[in-house]
Amino acid sequence: MCMMIIKKAIPEAFRGTMSDKITTAKEFVADIEKRFVKNEKAEIGTLLTSQISMRYRGKGNIKEYILEMSLLASKLKALKLELSEDLLMHLVLISLLAQFNQFKVNYNCQEKTWSLNELISHCVQEEERMEQDKVESAHLASTSKDKDKGKKRKKEAAHTTPQKKQ
Repeated sequence: MCMMIIKKAIPEAFRGTMSDKITTAKEFVADIEKRFVKNEKAEIGTLLTSQISMRYRGKGNIKEYILEMSLLASKLKALKLELSEDLLMHLVLISLLAQFNQFKVNYNCQEKTWSLNELISHCVQEEERMEQDKVESAHLASTSKDKDKGKKRKKEAAHTTPQKKQ
């Protein structure tokens, strides 16, 4: 009787997908759980793809960017795929802009390996140093209202003979 009520309450999306062999509410719930269980392999693939393809574009805060990469690594760890801190460090360094190349060289020349917190601290300092070094510049461009007049003048100048300078 209880299963009759449950089967009547099943939304249209599930009708026809449920087995007629289900006779108890417990079996029904177990069957529903099977349909909504996460596919860990697919989730690992998605997270790993995101992790590897991340690039720091220079927009926003570098600290937040590195923490976002760290968050992806912790999600992978929860799915039993642990990335070492050294690997995460190299993924972060690889994903930085070309402006950080000297910074990367300096890191690679050191014997000491940084922790993730040290990397964040040094990257923030480097980002601040680069901001201070930026040279602001403006480019001036002008256009003529009548483009044909400009073309005419150029043609006339090309056809006239140069005058001798005194």
